[in-house]
Amino acid sequence: MLLVHPVTEVVKFIPVLIGSIILGTSSGNPAWSIVPLALIVGFALTRWFTTTYRVGPTHVELRTGLLQRRELSVPRSRIRSVDIESDLLHRALGLSVVVIGTGQQADSGEKFKLDSLDARVVPALRAELLAHTARPAPTTPAVGVSDDTAAQEHSAAREIGHWRPQWVRYAPLSLTGFAVMAPIVGAAFQYGLGQRLFESDAAHDIGEGTAVAIALVVLGLFAAIVLVVSLAACTRYLTTYFGLRVLHNGRTLHVRHGLFTTRQITLDLARFRGATVNEPLLLRLSGAAELEAIMVGENPRQKILPQAPRAAVERTLGELLDGGAKPDRTPPSAEPGAAAVGLPLPSGPATPELHDAAASPSATGAPVAPALSTGDASRRTSAGEPLAQMSARLTRHGPAARRRRYFRALSPVVLLTFAVLAFALEGPVPPWWWLLPGIAAIIAIALAEDRYRGLGHAVLPRTATSPAWLITRSGSLDRDRDCLEAPGVIGWTVRQSFWQRRAGLATVIAATAAGKKRYLVIDIPIAQAWALIESVTPGALGSR
Repeated sequence: MLLVHPVTEVVKFIPVLIGSIILGTSSGNPAWSIVPLALIVGFALTRWFTTTYRVGPTHVELRTGLLQRRELSVPRSRIRSVDIESDLLHRALGLSVVVIGTGQQADSGEKFKLDSLDARVVPALRAELLAHTARPAPTTPAVGVSDDTAAQEHSAAREIGHWRPQWVRYAPLSLTGFAVMAPIVGAAFQYGLGQRLFESDAAHDIGEGTAVAIALVVLGLFAAIVLVVSLAACTRYLTTYFGLRVLHNGRTLHVRHGLFTTRQITLDLARFRGATVNEPLLLRLSGAAELEAIMVGENPRQKILPQAPRAAVERTLGELLDGGAKPDRTPPSAEPGAAAVGLPLPSGPATPELHDAAASPSATGAPVAPALSTGDASRRTSAGEPLAQMSARLTRHGPAARRRRYFRALSPVVLLTFAVLAFALEGPVPPWWWLLPGIAAIIAIALAEDRYRGLGHAVLPRTATSPAWLITRSGSLDRDRDCLEAPGVIGWTVRQSFWQRRAGLATVIAATAAGKKRYLVIDIPIAQAWALIESVTPGALGSR
């Protein structure tokens, strides 16, 4: 720690040091270059002398600061996760950073961090901090820990997910790189890059050429951007998720990954409330997805598996749901065949299907899904059959919801058409201008139809061994399939906008303390909204 903090602070204040060097060189007094460096190193050294921590029987305490003394205290019963990070400097010195998560820091951005601990004592410290889970957390080898010791520590855990190098081909398909690149390119054009390009001699030569030359230049620029973004995405994927392993011991979930900076995350499964399968458009077309855990007090999008084949995601999800089932939070047993919003699970294809709610109405006007326990779901997965939470047929939301998808998608096309028409009335316009509304209309129609096909919900009814599950899906370019267990729902909101009231639709919001906090069933017919709430949490509506 005595070396880590000075190096870290010097790197952080590199712009200040560069400015001091320039000032010292221009003034002829080299001391100006040394004084800021001495102040930064001295300030960093004080952190080593003024930082202490203590793990007591009921609290973990951290004291730090010289001029402004600060003391943090966390009840051990509130600890929900323990993260261990080690960058290249920490690994070279045999040190680690322990970050304790309690849920409150997840919302405020504040972290309870123990920096530069001896890596040899970290596994024992993590097990001690998570002792309240009734079983020691699985430990992972750190610097200075022998392989035999690590093997003994892992004996109680089983692997439910493992990273493979060939998965890197999915990295460019998440569209994250393009989302990062777009504002950078926009800022460059805003600060005059576009004007310089258009006024250059090369641009004038292209402008005097044929349309084919212009099209080739545009395609070349687009290909260059795609190549740069893809290489950046693959590099980030490799450095972040290299060697990823997901271990499960029935009480805690342990995730380890990283090439240069290794990170180990230990999560208390008592806080587990479900999972989200993220399927952006390109990932979906290539048969891949991402897996995120819905945890109380943790990152709203706690990633378990990065971009990976859908089969690997389903396998890990099945193991997680099976091992994550907690008898102490399971509601009382229900009669098989209880009414729920959804339809019978398919016995054949593994691809999720949707069909209309009116196809098989129950007594309450909602479709009926046969009971299937979480354990059964996992056994079906291990036998090569589809996982219930992934294969359950989703109830479509009807023609009114479809019309809203088309209206929203085609409204910009109508505005674009009027804009082209306005320019045409002012004077002649190039013929290809009229192609823009037509191309935009084709894209909008395809997007609207895909958004409607991806819109749906289902409920897996509770059984004697598992709670009920709410499954909701929405989106096209970025599609999420959320699987939320009923005991995690703490409230409901039925919301109707002006246009939803006219269409007879509503958005049902399931409130929970976990994950994104709000899980939406979008544009569901209002007649089905109340049946949905009653199916997930019987009696929540009271007498209406």
